[in-house]
Amino acid sequence: MFEKLRATNVQSFEAWGFDQIRPYFDDLNAREVNADNVVAWLSDWSLLRNMINEVGSRLYVNTTINTADEAAEARFLGFLEHVGQPTQSAEQQLKEKLLATGLEPEGFEISLRNMRTDAELFREENVALSTEESKLGTQYDKIIGAQTVQWEGEERTIAQMKPVFQDPDRAARERAWRLVSERQLQDRGALNDLWQEFLTLRLKIADNAGMSDFRAYRWREFKRFDYTPEDCLNFHAAIEQVVVPAAQRIYEKQRQRLGVDTLRPWDTEVDPHNRPPLRPFTDANTLSSTVRTMFNALDPELGEYYNIMERENLLDLSNRKNKAPGGYQTFFEASKRPFIFMNAVGLHDDVQTLLHEGGHAFHSFEASRLPDWQDFSGYPIEFAEVASMSMELLAAPYFTQDRGGFYASAEDAARARIEHFEGMITFWPYMAVVDAFQHWVYTHADAAMNPANCDEEWARQWDRFMGGIDYSGLEDAKVTGWHRKLHIFQIPFYYVEYGLAQLGAAQVWVNSLSDAPAAVKAYRRALSLGGRVTLPELFAAAGAKFAMDAPTLQTAIDNIERESALLDPA
Repeated sequence: MFEKLRATNVQSFEAWGFDQIRPYFDDLNAREVNADNVVAWLSDWSLLRNMINEVGSRLYVNTTINTADEAAEARFLGFLEHVGQPTQSAEQQLKEKLLATGLEPEGFEISLRNMRTDAELFREENVALSTEESKLGTQYDKIIGAQTVQWEGEERTIAQMKPVFQDPDRAARERAWRLVSERQLQDRGALNDLWQEFLTLRLKIADNAGMSDFRAYRWREFKRFDYTPEDCLNFHAAIEQVVVPAAQRIYEKQRQRLGVDTLRPWDTEVDPHNRPPLRPFTDANTLSSTVRTMFNALDPELGEYYNIMERENLLDLSNRKNKAPGGYQTFFEASKRPFIFMNAVGLHDDVQTLLHEGGHAFHSFEASRLPDWQDFSGYPIEFAEVASMSMELLAAPYFTQDRGGFYASAEDAARARIEHFEGMITFWPYMAVVDAFQHWVYTHADAAMNPANCDEEWARQWDRFMGGIDYSGLEDAKVTGWHRKLHIFQIPFYYVEYGLAQLGAAQVWVNSLSDAPAAVKAYRRALSLGGRVTLPELFAAAGAKFAMDAPTLQTAIDNIERESALLDPA
């Protein structure tokens, strides 16, 4: 019967209800599975789950493209409830069936380990709760996506206000920052209410699974076999020891160059030499075509991957009202195609975002060459971010127009790279704020149920890691910073991955300084492994060490500061 499924396109499959899907699960469940047919059985299961996953991904994308599209939201929520929920239960039966056979197909070891963890963690009563959690996530997108302000006679989204924060006119920056902050604080009550709903659901999910707390639940759900919560706390301490002083050097240099008494939050993104902001492009088509040229210059095969995405309309790059915040890459599993979503407004940050999401897309392309059954559970998210962050660094030498990039002058290209290097340094402390805050939340859940306590904890972690920026008189904006980090609401505990991956990417980049082709080759080789090997082995394949310690961080900081100094002798 799977021949019919193979002949069905995703657009047609989207109309299927679970009544049409269930017979395929029943067929898989009814078959005898042995050493001779396990690969064929896994291949059929992979086909079915890829079709279901792609429909879910496409319906989700539609909700983020326009958060005001009620019909798209209804289709997505209907899918979660009427297809997603019964699919989870049906897949649990298949996992138990395979595990009961004791079979271990060659090349399936990591997927089997992950499957065993999923099966142990699964509880039927959590299926509906997970759907409710996804529904709350769409509410967060709607609240944030609807935030606009009036600026110079026109309505602008919060993202569209970002260029003003680079205006050399300090008064204009401050006025814009305060306007945005006031608008964001108008949703303080709504986000606090939403937070309590999220937290209540998560505590119940963890309790149903018999876990001591939601952190322990999430650790197993995320398959974090290679590091512990205590390792994360030690990582925070290493960042505090090594990176925070380097970040404070950056903030102090900015303060001195601006000639101000203290560095205020509207002073962090402006050029300290009073140069006009970098405006590498004016429209999304230029952004895309230039990044395409850069990718082709870096590696023609990677460039062809991006060419495919352009040809097949797999990019949504421009910001607009009612578009969900942030950026992401998702993978349409049956079609073997990635999709990139972002909110470009003409800044260099948008270039970095597209390079970043492009790295994710390349990872999807490379890993999709594996047989579906062999990469059943996908690659770990910690290494997924190595793919994206490494691409930001590997492509940076192509920023000048003579190499296919955006900038006519070497000075502007150097400036963009310095800003990126400094952003790497200042990101690690911010990452530590987000991650440390979440460790507190889920080990002090009773206290975290009160948003006022969350405000207090966020401020405590902010003061620990983010010294150098003066928030005097702006305490409400400071303590509610957690409201504006979508990961805290939508993807709990998914943030330390960025810090770990940036440390891996820094090592990939250092390798490229001495032999760029070899570094790119190792990078692609690691991406092609998918999830078939362990996290430390993936890092090693890319030419990096999986680490969370002060010495590895110090080496990264030393290299970044040295290269920054070469680009900016002043």
